[in-house]
Amino acid sequence: MILETRTRILRILQILQTETDAEHPITIVEIGRLLKDRWNLDAYRITVQQDIEAMIAPGYPIAVVRSTQNRYYIRERLFSLPELKLLIDAVESGKFITRKKSRILADKLTTLANIHDAGALKRNISLADRVKTENEAGYEILDALNDAINAGVKVSFRYFEYSGTKRRKLKNGGEPYILSPYTLTWNGDFYYVVGWSEKHGKVAVFRVDRIADTPELLEEPAMKKPKGYSIGSFAEKAFRLFDSNHETVTLLCDNRAMNTVIEHFGSNVKTRPVDKDHFQFDAEVSLSPTFFSWIFEFGGIIKIVGPEQVKDAFRQHAEKSL
Repeated sequence: MILETRTRILRILQILQTETDAEHPITIVEIGRLLKDRWNLDAYRITVQQDIEAMIAPGYPIAVVRSTQNRYYIRERLFSLPELKLLIDAVESGKFITRKKSRILADKLTTLANIHDAGALKRNISLADRVKTENEAGYEILDALNDAINAGVKVSFRYFEYSGTKRRKLKNGGEPYILSPYTLTWNGDFYYVVGWSEKHGKVAVFRVDRIADTPELLEEPAMKKPKGYSIGSFAEKAFRLFDSNHETVTLLCDNRAMNTVIEHFGSNVKTRPVDKDHFQFDAEVSLSPTFFSWIFEFGGIIKIVGPEQVKDAFRQHAEKSL
């Protein structure tokens, strides 16, 4: 009898969570019918009403629409419909997640909505023509790196790149990299791990989907973070986490570029007006092809005005492109 009562209460809660919202409340009669049809559970109207009241008493978010036949619905959910859409969009867009796992994750997220919203969410899911990784070990790699960060230990892993024939080619002569991982970060649709690389002798960045197999957690404690280390400032300087030599540059910008400058350098970036149409600011950046390409794509709206060696490097980069 006790087991049956507990089972009935859980099933009633399940019905309320999956079937109802403010636009779709449900009566006790309808709940009783669903209990019978789905799980062959018999329940009197007064019993169902008492079960619901027992759930409301400790704080379950069940709302009551008073009428000749009271109707009930879940008034609060763990995620709202816009939040679920946002999470599904992130799962679909992430190039780090394989097409198969994106589909599985998106389907799981839709189960957090009621049946009325879940249908709308599923109709909005589309993975067609999206570039996705083929590294199915992504979850295990992330778990291992996260465990290493939490445990404060080094990891060992092999890293690959693609050859001109689209074959995987191990870097570092096939030898593993030893890394003291500090941070996992999402940047430009990919996951990266940032930490102290013994091969490079500095803080370096590795794309997680380019790690060849699940990293091995070593017993050796990780190197301490360098003084002043911050993933925010590191990513800001590195431009899509392409790490290279850092240099302070002065940039002259058309006012139209302010949105872009704030998007990349943050709203606290210290700018100074030059004239009514232009402003200027200094930034420490990574002098990489990625940075020069970022400047080039604005067609003169953002210009490098100093130092001279950076201007010369940009000219050489443009000449090579031509």
